[in-house]
Amino acid sequence: MNFRILAKILGVLLCFIGLGMAACMGYAWFEMQTSPEMGLEAMRSLGWSTGITIGVGLIGVLIGRGTGNEVLRREAIVVVGVGWLLSALAGGLPFWIGSPHLSFAGAYFESMSGFTTTGSTVIQDLDLYPRSILLWRSVTQWLGGIGIVVLFVAVLSFLGVGSRSLMQHESSLNINDAAAARIRDVAKKLLLIYLGLTTLCGLGLWALGMTPFEAVCHAMTTISTGGFSTDNKSLAHWDSLAIEGWLTLFMLLGSVSFMLYVFIANRRWGRLKAEEEARYYLVFLAVTCLAIGTNLWMANENISFLMGLRRAFFTIVSISTTTGFGTEDYDQWPTFSRLLLLGLMAVGGCAGSTAGGVKMNRIILFTKISIQELVKSFRPHQVFRLRLNGTTPDESVRLQTTLFLSFAFATCGMASLAVALLEPHLDLTSAFGAVLATLFNIGPGMGMVGPTDNFSSLHPVSLTLLSLVMALGRLEFFAVLVLFLPSLWKRY
Repeated sequence: MNFRILAKILGVLLCFIGLGMAACMGYAWFEMQTSPEMGLEAMRSLGWSTGITIGVGLIGVLIGRGTGNEVLRREAIVVVGVGWLLSALAGGLPFWIGSPHLSFAGAYFESMSGFTTTGSTVIQDLDLYPRSILLWRSVTQWLGGIGIVVLFVAVLSFLGVGSRSLMQHESSLNINDAAAARIRDVAKKLLLIYLGLTTLCGLGLWALGMTPFEAVCHAMTTISTGGFSTDNKSLAHWDSLAIEGWLTLFMLLGSVSFMLYVFIANRRWGRLKAEEEARYYLVFLAVTCLAIGTNLWMANENISFLMGLRRAFFTIVSISTTTGFGTEDYDQWPTFSRLLLLGLMAVGGCAGSTAGGVKMNRIILFTKISIQELVKSFRPHQVFRLRLNGTTPDESVRLQTTLFLSFAFATCGMASLAVALLEPHLDLTSAFGAVLATLFNIGPGMGMVGPTDNFSSLHPVSLTLLSLVMALGRLEFFAVLVLFLPSLWKRY
């Protein structure tokens, strides 16, 4: 392990995070003109946080001077795993330093929830916080949506040879289809697409009645499928069918693979035509929406079938894309609908999107593998050709799919037991819902951590545990779990 190059790259990454804080500090100066007390408090907390983050980053850069820019496989996976943990630590400083102060565990949880685009929160009253801090809260989700590392590669092209290794371990991007391309060019295209969609979403929200500040914050948290809002009631505050419809479109755009947009930009219509995952995902959403809408209509004689569909549609898209915006208290829905929502939480969006969850491609692949194994039980000599999105996955992909699902179920079970032990006041639904919401980066859970509550009542140890669970889900286990292997850290 080359520790000096690790220090250099992680140092530059921290400087990159610090620049994002500095931009929010600029908005805090503007905020001082209308709200001097809150603006001054935000300037103080963001100023100290920016100085600490960039200062530590520069120390890392100085340690790594003269080490070159090539990142090998071992360093790449460490940069991704440690980089996300460090980014959340730095990103939590404004919540910890500024007033009203969150606890250290609460600030880390809030920041990790932002960078992993989970959307769970420990903040009880957003009105107590300066708008520039709420802006930073939205920025963390925007940075984490496409992936800190992808932005890092796109902006800092000096990484050269190691950039492919870095992006291969960044779970938000599947670059197997870009094998023949320069990875920096792919990263830059993805960044431009991400910026374009964010801008278009924000302009639409502004036209539909949000203030520029609200439009910018919600655009960043929508396209990143993060779900942080600027109001305690989330989107229920606006109660606008037009805003809900506009955000639904961009939540869906954020939940399909961003490589599809690159294919469209490159006019690779053949690859687009072969896409299975997005088609199955949209069909899955349509069927689920019809089922839950019908169930709401049958369970409540005071609403029409169309009203049941409307109530179901936005919530289903918000949950399935792992955005977590709230307009409905789904904890009051019938049991059938809540069970389907649990399934939506687990599945999530498509591979290569900003959404969390198991991802639809793994569900499709696991289903095909299962069918093949069932057929082999009575036709052992039959030869199968497994294909997904027009390509044939190799044996390692099959193994990783099975291993990922095993990790997911094991983590759900063990983390739920740990939360239940640490939080004896939580019922079964609340303990399991807290883990499911954080592991699959949903945001609100169920029960006592549901859409009308938050995670503020949990013990600091529970918040720290769930922060790690968020990182496991966002980085899809491997880039975090590998950090605990002693053999990874041996010097060359």
